[in-house]
Amino acid sequence: MVVLAVTWMAKAGREAEVAAVFAKLAEESRKEGGCLMYQVHRHKTDPRRFFIYEQYKDDAALEAHRSAPHFLRYAKKELPKLGDRIEGQLYEPLG
Repeated sequence: MVVLAVTWMAKAGREAEVAAVFAKLAEESRKEGGCLMYQVHRHKTDPRRFFIYEQYKDDAALEAHRSAPHFLRYAKKELPKLGDRIEGQLYEPLG
């Protein structure tokens, strides 16, 4: 399994739009065969900050996600207009 942890910061006043795009992206990503989990979180005190926790079966499943039409539309085209990707880190489970 491979885990991806991503942080996004919405532009001021664009928080609702970012949340709506993430809702669509999450819905479509969860349909992928290799996606084990796709959960979007919003910071409790900073409504502009979003944290996305993703689990994929393996590296190939993550690559399939990154080339999927919904990822290209929402993550590569729409989200960058509304905010900035602050961080993205890959993890593997220890055991």
